[in-house]
Amino acid sequence: MAASPSTDVSPLDFVMNGLMSRYRQRVPDVDRVVQAMIAAGHVASAEDIENDHIAFRTMGVPQLGIASLEKVFLHYGYERRDRFDFPGKKLNAHWYAPPENAYPRIFISELRVGDLSDEAQRIITSYTDEVTSDPVDKLDLDDGPAVDAFLHTPLWRTPTWADYQQLAAESEYAAWVIYNRYYLNHFTVSVHNLPAGVDTIAAFNTFLKRIGVKLNDSGGEAKTSGDGLLIQSSTVAEMVDAEFAAADGGTETHRISGSYVEFAERRVLPQFADLPRAEIRREHRRDGFETANADKIFESTYSSQTGRG
Repeated sequence: MAASPSTDVSPLDFVMNGLMSRYRQRVPDVDRVVQAMIAAGHVASAEDIENDHIAFRTMGVPQLGIASLEKVFLHYGYERRDRFDFPGKKLNAHWYAPPENAYPRIFISELRVGDLSDEAQRIITSYTDEVTSDPVDKLDLDDGPAVDAFLHTPLWRTPTWADYQQLAAESEYAAWVIYNRYYLNHFTVSVHNLPAGVDTIAAFNTFLKRIGVKLNDSGGEAKTSGDGLLIQSSTVAEMVDAEFAAADGGTETHRISGSYVEFAERRVLPQFADLPRAEIRREHRRDGFETANADKIFESTYSSQTGRG
């Protein structure tokens, strides 16, 4: 996990540090899990935890979406990899491989706004039309502080509670993005690099439940790829107090889902099964993502999960 931002780091490091520092403030489960891991002796500090990937959600409109946001990370040396389609949720996604293994993978999804009802499209574009051109094109991507500020600055006006609720009734993803914009959706603990005893999702989920963490149970608490080599789980998103625009020109506060923490176990590829544990590196493990797993992980912010007792 990254340290606090500093002016003597590279633009990519500055951006990653800024994303993670704000994310930790917004998602108490992060420090809760980390402190429990330290107390149990699984890690000595947060720096011992590898970040498998981070994820963003976007609106698929011409001036925004994946095509816009990916420019930031492609500039920093990330490479676009597989495309994913989530027909039920009306989403597209790509993942991006980092320029060095020290950095996390990136997963960017976008809502296919044109696939929603006319009324949902009207609500969304009433906000996104305030962005008249691709905002990334105006950024100096070598200016880390400027990019960091951009990722944490609203792109459109504060939504009304009525608009948020109406979107949520059709697409909870749409409602999340209309309020949260580019807030980091989640970061991911690489469970397979933890000490023996907690280095599998099965064992780590047991540890998480023992410390009182509520897990996303959509599709089961452990989501497993068809090849059995990528296993993922996640917390249920934190509920946060959110200020919405009120009809009288003021604001009103409501509780909505924020961000969450994910956990990933990437098993060793069959051709490297005989490698000693000490010699296993990232390239020896299952890479990429799995549509079926990600489809259920998305629901970590959905009311079907956050509303569970």
